[in-house]
Amino acid sequence: MAAADPQLVAAARAETGGQHHAPYSRSAETGRLNWLRAGVLGANDGIVSTAGLVIGVAAATTSRAAIFTAGLAGLTAGAMSMAVGEYVSVSTQRDTEKALLAAERDALDAIPAAELVELAEIYEGKGLPPELALDVARALTDHNALAAHAEAELGIDPTELTNPWQAAVASLLAFSLGALLPLVAALNPSAGWRIPGTVITVVIALVLTGWVSAHLGDAPRLRAVARVVAGGVAAMAVTYVIGGLFGAAVS
Repeated sequence: MAAADPQLVAAARAETGGQHHAPYSRSAETGRLNWLRAGVLGANDGIVSTAGLVIGVAAATTSRAAIFTAGLAGLTAGAMSMAVGEYVSVSTQRDTEKALLAAERDALDAIPAAELVELAEIYEGKGLPPELALDVARALTDHNALAAHAEAELGIDPTELTNPWQAAVASLLAFSLGALLPLVAALNPSAGWRIPGTVITVVIALVLTGWVSAHLGDAPRLRAVARVVAGGVAAMAVTYVIGGLFGAAVS
């Protein structure tokens, strides 16, 4: 593979003021975006599920103690469920990634020449000329064979494996923070404002989470916001009707 032109390298360094920049990691950037998106969605789940619960109870009774107890129980159960679910899911994903990396490591030890050809064919398939693709494959293999093959063949960065505990804690916190909004709104001292105040608070919160999730995914903002708000309002309407009917029946 031809060496880089020293003049071009010098010019590029001059443009950056001679500063050294950390290499860009697509997998790390994708991981951060996924965590942010998961956090927003977790908060959205906490908002909608807790709002539906407290509005259903508020439709059946004016007791603040009953509303608070139901909302707190829903927040706790939902947050724990989210945390356990994320831990199990991410643990399974991590185990799968480790197994794939182990298999790739064994293949590199057993048939290094075939693995080199396979890596070169991947880059050739992306548009590099055969000779250049082979040179790139050799250079990457010499630098870090497992990392090169894992990224090109499996889409895995061996240094950025998913962390189940991180996922569990993030989900628990996101859900809890989202659930606190409708719970606090539903405890309004004025009984007549509990349900309207909760609905207004939830709609504003869903507009924000819908916009942020669309922004992170580079999706149409208005459509995402409308979809999230419509789902939340529908959930609150259903639980309000159920709470009113059962509250009247029980009383």
